[in-house]
Amino acid sequence: MPRSILISGCSTGIGLCVARGLALRGWRVFATARQTDDVDSLAAEGLTAFQLDVAGDASIRACVAKVLAQTGGRLDAVFNNAGFGVPGAVEDLSREAMRHQFETNVFGSLALTRAVLPVMRKQGHGRVLFNSSVLGFAAMPYRGAYNASKFALEGLADTLRLELEGSGIAVALIEPGPITSRFRANAQMQFDHWIDEGSSAHAPAYTAMRARLAKPGPAAPFTLPPESVLAAVVAALEAHRPAARYRVTVPTHLFWWLKHLLPTRLLDLVLLRASGDEPGHVYGRK
Repeated sequence: MPRSILISGCSTGIGLCVARGLALRGWRVFATARQTDDVDSLAAEGLTAFQLDVAGDASIRACVAKVLAQTGGRLDAVFNNAGFGVPGAVEDLSREAMRHQFETNVFGSLALTRAVLPVMRKQGHGRVLFNSSVLGFAAMPYRGAYNASKFALEGLADTLRLELEGSGIAVALIEPGPITSRFRANAQMQFDHWIDEGSSAHAPAYTAMRARLAKPGPAAPFTLPPESVLAAVVAALEAHRPAARYRVTVPTHLFWWLKHLLPTRLLDLVLLRASGDEPGHVYGRK
């Protein structure tokens, strides 16, 4: 019997690549997306596809029930991949914007994981993967909502890993850096919806941020295709004893070491330079 996995957020990018790649490796993949048109596209490729909006508990329950009906009540793995970013300075983020960000990136991952854990406990094994980010441990300016959601996700995953010790269920974090995807285009739409740019003290910096988000081609140096994340997911799923973290791209490895080696002030300067969205000119530092 092939191993089975439920993946959230498969409409494009990492989720789609991982769904395709695992299917080619013989996994029974349940690929999900929020929009019905994307579900239809996944099904047209030959993937088993279901609608799933991780921001809604009813949607999660319905999707998991459909998956278990097809597997006879078993599920080997879940990849919490669905997520997006709300750009903007922290002082411009409303409670509603932060709640919107956390609803998918944190609460949705938690709810989907809770929905499948009883099945994994009953069968005595399972893999729970969370798609985090280099921004889950290294914060950058104008990404406060996303930074906070990924920091929170890492805390949840670390705690869950400790609590599941001895259960046969392993937990792993995937930590990509810059990956080719629609992330920037989606982030621009989120910014337009949630941020009042004209009244912000950060308006000049937002002009530079808009240019970065609209720039064609790779978002940053060392950008890799989503296949690099697929390789990390395969390693996390198929290792006898998976690592707690799988870092993807040079920036992720670099910032992990710099965070542990540099004093905070020096690390701040490096992160400001690397971010491409320095706020310094707003306050006369340039």
